[in-house]
Amino acid sequence: MKKKIRINRFIIIAVVIYFIYTVICQQQTLNSYEKEATVYENQIVQAKEETEQLKDIKNNINSTEYIENVAREKIGMYLPNERVYIDITN
Repeated sequence: MKKKIRINRFIIIAVVIYFIYTVICQQQTLNSYEKEATVYENQIVQAKEETEQLKDIKNNINSTEYIENVAREKIGMYLPNERVYIDITN
């Protein structure tokens, strides 16, 4: 009878230990998935912001202001008789 009680206790203890181990492992897995989800959410936000910027550029690409800005910044062209100030402190 004592042997049967010891075996039952051992089985119960083993099941409880296995349950605790499983819960801990699952919690660690969930934490890593949450971190990954946060990273992906940040990437989505950045992609949406970039998409909005590209949409703005697309909408303004044929405007004279945009063309003038691109000519000034990228090509270094200026309008005739336009004064250009160069900052020499940089």
